[in-house]
Amino acid sequence: MPPIILTGPPGAGKTTIARLIAPHLPRSVHLHTDDFWHYITAPIPPHLPEAHTQNTAVMNIIATTTHAYTNAGYQVICDGIIGPWFLPTFGPHPLHYIVLTPTEPTTLTRATTRKSPALTDPTPILSLHRQFASLGPLTHHALDTTTLTPAQTTTTILNALTTGTYLLTP
Repeated sequence: MPPIILTGPPGAGKTTIARLIAPHLPRSVHLHTDDFWHYITAPIPPHLPEAHTQNTAVMNIIATTTHAYTNAGYQVICDGIIGPWFLPTFGPHPLHYIVLTPTEPTTLTRATTRKSPALTDPTPILSLHRQFASLGPLTHHALDTTTLTPAQTTTTILNALTTGTYLLTP
């Protein structure tokens, strides 16, 4: 199965859902992309414009890691803020692109009440939410999770993986 990119703004529920999906998939790997930024000893906050070079390097590493696991026969769930602007990094390979899109107030409430080191500053959270709200031709890859429980979201995604609802092909 092609890798799964589970994305959305901070507080969308990416990590929660990835952890719930993984046990349902054979030989799965959950790549929590936040960890890749934490490996940098003095990272520039990724939401700042001056972090572009750093973010590009980290996304290249995430894409390479994703493909290495996929090529070894693992089902990869890549959980992180991977906007459409980073999809070319993953190259001309099929992948499931799922954007969790709770409403702005829901996103803000969820994200600002998390524990550190999570991003809790409302300004970049709202900025990222607005970026994911403008998916253009990828709008059908959005899943509004505002009123869904984690179990309902998991079921919806597992069903969508079977039907290819969120599959992107080159």
